[in-house]
Amino acid sequence: MSTAVSIVRADGEGERLRFLGGGLITMKATAEETNGAFLLFEDLMPHGKTTPLHTHAGEDETLYVLAGELLVHVDGIDHPLGPGGVAVAPRGVPHAFLVTSSTARILTLQTPGSAEPFYRGASEPAGEYDTGAEGPVDFDRVRASAERSGGMQVLGPPPFAAPAAAPAS
Repeated sequence: MSTAVSIVRADGEGERLRFLGGGLITMKATAEETNGAFLLFEDLMPHGKTTPLHTHAGEDETLYVLAGELLVHVDGIDHPLGPGGVAVAPRGVPHAFLVTSSTARILTLQTPGSAEPFYRGASEPAGEYDTGAEGPVDFDRVRASAERSGGMQVLGPPPFAAPAAAPAS
């Protein structure tokens, strides 16, 4: 990495990746662009998308809800979050989340940006018309990317009961 650069991206701009854990990631500021200081991406996810209980050993993770609703598990407690809500999981703190609305859109900030190789290894380029609502899920590839990059340590299954049916849109 060399020097951080100025970044200006409008809504919808940024490299789009189909995350194989579910959802569509739009890179807003990459680790390369920020000289490793942080990674910032928007994540559009369908109802029922969940993460396993996990930690990030080297990164603090902040989730800011732009639209929709999540159930965020941190410090052993489930917290419902809607638009404008925020959750911070410091490095090493077990956490997970579940999309409880028909879709959710969040902004994820990881500091520093060292987990970016995990997301890239667990994603594929998204098509121009990819909406993020549905798509292939390949947890084996996600797990392999986590093990290879060290960007995420899986501790166990999602700590949530099976999600209810998606609410009517």
